[in-house]
Amino acid sequence: MKKIHSLNDLVSRLCEAVPDNLHSMKQDLEKNFHGVLMSAFSKLDLVTREEFDAQTKVLLRTRKKLEAIEAKIKEWEKK
Repeated sequence: MKKIHSLNDLVSRLCEAVPDNLHSMKQDLEKNFHGVLMSAFSKLDLVTREEFDAQTKVLLRTRKKLEAIEAKIKEWEKK
């Protein structure tokens, strides 16, 4: 399956799937598809790729710090 990079790409792909006899209504369909998708996506709790990547980096740093703290605690418990 092709990767979809944007809402406009998704709308274009939906319009391509429309039967040939309905292509005369393409502009109306594009507007309607765009509106419906924007409405549906706005109801979802989505984040951008940049936000996701930033949070992944934060999580990785936090995990490393936690592992270091756990190692120190194990050392103290041995003493």
